[in-house]
Amino acid sequence: MLRRQIGRKLEALRKAAGLTMEQAAERLDRARATMHRIENGAEHVRFRQADVRQMLDLYGASDEDSELLLAMTAATRENKNWWHDYIGSGLPRWFQLYIGLEDSAATIRQYQAELVPGLFQTRAYAEQVFKLPTSAIDASDKEEQQRAIQLRVERQTLLTRFSAPKLSVIINEGVLRRPVGSATIMAEQLHQILKAMELPNVTVRVLTFSAGLHAGMTAGAFSILEFPRDNRDKDVEPPVAYLEAATGAIYLDKPHETAVYNTIWADMTAKALNESRSKTLIHEVAEEFSRA
Repeated sequence: MLRRQIGRKLEALRKAAGLTMEQAAERLDRARATMHRIENGAEHVRFRQADVRQMLDLYGASDEDSELLLAMTAATRENKNWWHDYIGSGLPRWFQLYIGLEDSAATIRQYQAELVPGLFQTRAYAEQVFKLPTSAIDASDKEEQQRAIQLRVERQTLLTRFSAPKLSVIINEGVLRRPVGSATIMAEQLHQILKAMELPNVTVRVLTFSAGLHAGMTAGAFSILEFPRDNRDKDVEPPVAYLEAATGAIYLDKPHETAVYNTIWADMTAKALNESRSKTLIHEVAEEFSRA
């Protein structure tokens, strides 16, 4: 999130200086792609002090802005995020940004149509998922597969840490009923969801087959992340809608884009079972798998 804030501030300074990204790239002797990564908060960008000063001089930044940005960029060199060790091994670069945003979010809303959300997955369930041929991890590379699974398990500590985000999940009934691995794996997985629902910051609701047509059918799986506000009650980071595909992801943070997903979420919320009835259904399906 720090990198995204740096990127937005540098973008604002560039535009205030009347420079396009192409013009700035040319004068700084940088590739346009590099400038794009800087302004979009890419994790792997390295902010050398001399390079940052060169940008600030080109943009005519004030002493106050320069001091702030030099301090912020220095912090990116000093601090290493907990998921850093998984980069390039178990963690695709396109997913890296999401992990950082998830780690910083105040509220997370997720819709899943096909799979149990990663924040709830048991190790056994995750092992089945990573066997799929479309997984970002080569199923034949057992070591890499285990690292990816361990990353998924470590992410789940997010829900029980101090100042944990509020997580609201809507899952399609098919997620509960479609066997992934054995009946034992499914029973364990559904009980894991029930256990997560006991947390005060977690809610799970089920969209049953009987709900019929709903807006989520036009969107597929997505997450909406919102972030803490500062002491003046202003957003430190705009809300983000995240959509994941087999080979990459899309991050939408324009107000008109996130508004669409808020509308989709509202429609699904109106049609999903309430939390109590959802818990009853999940328990019933878990018992069906237990008896299988």
